[in-house]
Amino acid sequence: MPAVPRQAGPTQFKAACPDCRARFQLAAGAIRLAIGASRRTTFYSFTCPECGASVRKPAGERIVELLTRGGVRTLRLHSTV
Repeated sequence: MPAVPRQAGPTQFKAACPDCRARFQLAAGAIRLAIGASRRTTFYSFTCPECGASVRKPAGERIVELLTRGGVRTLRLHSTV
């Protein structure tokens, strides 16, 4: 994920479900981004519109940049040290 198609209008992200293997586009409001203290705790999530599965995938720097630029809501996770 996510490729940001070049088009007018609201940002849509290409996504795929690992459970049912459906491919679809999601609006920024359908995706959540969580940024943690490490790569292991930084991920994005969404619900598959085809099968209803909760999907969680790791998010590297490039994906974080694309999602935040596209208007995806971001949750910053804090450690309890």
